[in-house]
Amino acid sequence: MSVQTAGAERRHPDHPSAGLPLEDAELTHTGPGTPMGELLRKFWQPVCLSSELSDLPKAIRILGEDLVAFRDHAGRVGVLHRHCSHRGTSLEYGIIAENGLRCCYHGWLFDIDGTILETPGEPVGSPLSDSFRHGAYPAREFEGLVFAYLGPPEEVPPFPILDCYVEPAGNRLVPFSVWHPCNWLQVHDNVMDPVHAAFLHAQMSNIQLTESYGEVPVLDFADVPNGIVYIGGRRIGDHVWIKGNHAMLPNMGQTTALWETAHSVKYFTGVSLTKWIVPSDDTHCWMYGFRHFNEEVDPEGVGAEDECGVDSVDFFGQTGHRRYDESQREPGDWDAQVSQRPIAIHALEHLGTTDRGVVSLRRMLRQSVRRERDPLADLKAQCTSALPVHTYCYDTVLAIPPRAEGDDREFLRELGQQVVSVLMDAEDYNGEERRAYLRQRMQQIEAANQ
Repeated sequence: MSVQTAGAERRHPDHPSAGLPLEDAELTHTGPGTPMGELLRKFWQPVCLSSELSDLPKAIRILGEDLVAFRDHAGRVGVLHRHCSHRGTSLEYGIIAENGLRCCYHGWLFDIDGTILETPGEPVGSPLSDSFRHGAYPAREFEGLVFAYLGPPEEVPPFPILDCYVEPAGNRLVPFSVWHPCNWLQVHDNVMDPVHAAFLHAQMSNIQLTESYGEVPVLDFADVPNGIVYIGGRRIGDHVWIKGNHAMLPNMGQTTALWETAHSVKYFTGVSLTKWIVPSDDTHCWMYGFRHFNEEVDPEGVGAEDECGVDSVDFFGQTGHRRYDESQREPGDWDAQVSQRPIAIHALEHLGTTDRGVVSLRRMLRQSVRRERDPLADLKAQCTSALPVHTYCYDTVLAIPPRAEGDDREFLRELGQQVVSVLMDAEDYNGEERRAYLRQRMQQIEAANQ
């Protein structure tokens, strides 16, 4: 069956969508050998939660490949091709050993790097085990997520430690995952779609985050060293709220405080959610990530660490577990994204000015797969020292009343540009020194606009 037939819907021949065009394969297809798939393979990708590795192997499907993840009795994590190199039995039925994973069928033992350690039943001295290796990918754990690198073995990149992992003081990273039966890109697009928050999360049904999100933001966008940020300016009474999510190429995103009200001054706060949208195949993906718990992004303690885990996260409308009628009455992100078809068809979209961020993100991805842009080189440049990699996700709430004269929305746009300019001016600072610099400069912007 062709891709077009598989994704098509039966329509009356006169219906405007009869004969649906093909999806944007350059961006949406991620299997082995595809341009986007090969790009994603060059980066460390989360593949499961550490808590999912028990005394049994875990079958996983990543970027169109059937794999198995496990932790051996020595505590090492491995990611192997799922089917045994001997006769093809699935290693999800394997027996975890002290130093690897043993196939249940004939007892072959595979180390985490694919080395064949034992071939029981073969003659002593048989060269068979030394003649090839089982397919394996480098794997590592970080803060409760298991990551694997599926790219060229001679090009393993550094594993980036982001500043938001360790800042602010007392920050706790809690891993989670969410399954989406749709293409990865329609989920990833969301991070550069700030306007949806005003409607989906505030105006269409109940308040899903806070009432302040219901104010449609004034929008702008800015390139940053490892991706793009949006600049969303909102007027909330006598306060100005400048918010910016960060899309890090190719498939990582960061979100600011989920329950921000913008009723009090906050000169600089950072990340509440770090996420990777990892294709399972072209019509399924996982969101893997960390919820960030700290007093800076959630001073009221609304978030719930115990609600974060496998296919579960602690804010509304993010999973497919609700009843269908409940989702119809109050749809969330999951419903809006999954319902765009198994693979969203860009040729049928009618994009407006509010979609500039989505357009920009897709353009950057297209440039990356065409090698007109090199996000891997950008990452390596940021990992040249022992210092954490800068991120550019921010919330700023300033006590600046409306202008007596002039266009207040244009004023919000100008303030947003000033805020992001300060963010870029802080490149030479790190850690608490950077955060202090940002707070000081935001205070100066506030004072200059009274």
